[in-house]
Amino acid sequence: MTTPAPSALPASGLPSATVVLKPQRARPFFGRHPWVLDSAVAAVDGTPDDGDVVDLATHDGRFIARGLWNPRSRIRVRLYAFDAATKLDAEFWRQRIAAAVALRKHLGLDDRAAAARVVNSEGDDLSGLIVDRYGEYLAVQVTALAIASRLETICDALAAELNPRGILLRGAERGLAKLEGLALPDRLIRGAAPEGPIFIHEHGLKFGVDLTEGQKTGYYLDQRDNRQAAARHARGRRVLDMFCYSGGFAVACAAAGGARSVLAVDSSARAAALARENAALNGAANVVVEEADAFETLDALTAAGERFGMVVLDPPKFARSRAAVDDALRAYHRINRLAVGLLEPGGVLVTCSCSGSVTREDFHHMLAGVAQRAGRPVQILESRGAAADHPVSASCLEGEYLTCVIARVP
Repeated sequence: MTTPAPSALPASGLPSATVVLKPQRARPFFGRHPWVLDSAVAAVDGTPDDGDVVDLATHDGRFIARGLWNPRSRIRVRLYAFDAATKLDAEFWRQRIAAAVALRKHLGLDDRAAAARVVNSEGDDLSGLIVDRYGEYLAVQVTALAIASRLETICDALAAELNPRGILLRGAERGLAKLEGLALPDRLIRGAAPEGPIFIHEHGLKFGVDLTEGQKTGYYLDQRDNRQAAARHARGRRVLDMFCYSGGFAVACAAAGGARSVLAVDSSARAAALARENAALNGAANVVVEEADAFETLDALTAAGERFGMVVLDPPKFARSRAAVDDALRAYHRINRLAVGLLEPGGVLVTCSCSGSVTREDFHHMLAGVAQRAGRPVQILESRGAAADHPVSASCLEGEYLTCVIARVP
């Protein structure tokens, strides 16, 4: 598994081949969907190399879009431009990144003491590229082979727009990397790496972030506003935060929300240590962090007859494909059923799914099943998604992966 070197690619940004679709398969791409699957391809006119620029055409030769080729992936072409005059050259990538940065400025998310997602893949018309800014540092995650082969060009654009102290590369999920033919180990790309955790501000709180070994790119920026929303319901309550990672929900509920006490649980020793440090950083002495398995902890608390005024569930991805959705929904049902059983009357359930294959409708139906089995109403107060710096393209709704439900359980 190798990633093509940037020098192997033509600088012109013009196509080396044309990918021809099967009859009656063009409609999604006229609608600007960026993924051309192998099952839609009838033929390739030319011999493109990995990462080459190609045009997409209908079966009768009409131009549709311009994109990047990957013969290893089920996504054979990722589309970036929908007119034949656009070159996918260095200037193109610079302009796309500049537009993404401008959106964050418009959203008021350009504070160098804070953190934000600067590029959100399909949501910013940059399929296969994720960039998070943590203070003076950038964490880059590449999920497409053709983007990997343009990494130096992309880093040039990021450096020009944001002038970071350092740019760090974080590897894609192992399964995705294999499917794309990616071989990109974590490493420093530009500048200097931080000597230890860096500290960011979020809604008046302070968090330490490990950019070299933390999950995702170091922190769950997508839950930024959901943590604040949950904290608004925490006052005076005993809170249980499951799958707490570095303590985002726990600290928000304790330090900003006025929770009476918080029990935070994560199976990772490193995550639990980060959560303790973040609680101390914010003076949240009423947060207790335990390193334990979430399912075992929920079972044990249930057996002990414990009750909480709020339960937060933010588990890892349970489904990585539509084929795994049924199993994922069973897992979500189990943890939510246990959580509802732990809630005192009038308690608040904050429950999340980051499984993109599990739709919001799927998740709501799962909660309906929980209410039926528990014999208790579940009143959905808010059904939320990722923060605004994680935009979703209306042409690629697959990019909407996060559901966060805040519900009352009488």
